Amino acid sequence: MVYTIADLHLSFGTDKPMDVFPGWDRYTERIAENWQRLVAPEDTVVIAGDISWAMDIRETTKDFSFINALNGRKLLLKGNHDYWWTTKGKMDRFLSESGFDTMSILHNNYYTADGIALCGSRGWFYDAETDADMKVLNREVGRLSCIIRRYTIIPNVRR
Repeated sequence: MVYTIADLHLSFGTDKPMDVFPGWDRYTERIAENWQRLVAPEDTVVIAGDISWAMDIRETTKDFSFINALNGRKLLLKGNHDYWWTTKGKMDRFLSESGFDTMSILHNNYYTADGIALCGSRGWFYDAETDADMKVLNREVGRLSCIIRRYTIIPNVRR
């Protein structure tokens, strides 16, 4: 099974708790309880951005420990609040060196799960009006298009 979730906004390693907002009380406990109830170890979960409030990859350690301990393989996409995001190579190395073996970076690449090819890009405003927004939008559309073109022939993947 493939699941998707976004906007975890974890802050175990930083001082930016989300439970100060209405509806966010015990949110990390609720995430863990529901995740473990629904997601099996063999499942895949795409975490589509806004994962951690950390400002640097090293500050994600506690947040990533929380995620790594949850069931399933996790594929991480960049969100607009993921200021810790760095190059894919540095993130892959950090995950490996930290023992976060259930997590992978989904950036300019693809993974397969249950016969589905999974790729993604940092989202942006589809109705961008400023030149700066259009530049980001066009860059992300280009990245996603390139990935899709590059991997149009993937064995054993439903189309």
